[in-house]
Amino acid sequence: MTTVWMKKKQERYCGFLVTGHAGYADSGSDIVCSAISVLVITAINAMEKLAGEAMDVKADEKSGRIEVVFLHPVSEASQLILDTMVLGLTDIQEQYGSQYLKLKFEEV
Repeated sequence: MTTVWMKKKQERYCGFLVTGHAGYADSGSDIVCSAISVLVITAINAMEKLAGEAMDVKADEKSGRIEVVFLHPVSEASQLILDTMVLGLTDIQEQYGSQYLKLKFEEV
């Protein structure tokens, strides 16, 4: 199962953590894991390249762990990108079930 923790401070995103593999199908055929990866990686790339967001990103493909910590309060553009990522992840969780993806929110 993949778990995504969205970390917020006073209603603003300050980082997020993705852990695990969905386990919907065998590696290379897991459409749930692929969809999660596409949403997360595209959001990171968009925040970096389009919004110019300063962040620390650590990733380990084998374990499925991606940790993002924002170095400053996120811009409105990045806030929208993250809301879009959350929308996509919520849809995946609703369509395929929480046995494959759990989306959690944490106030830090």
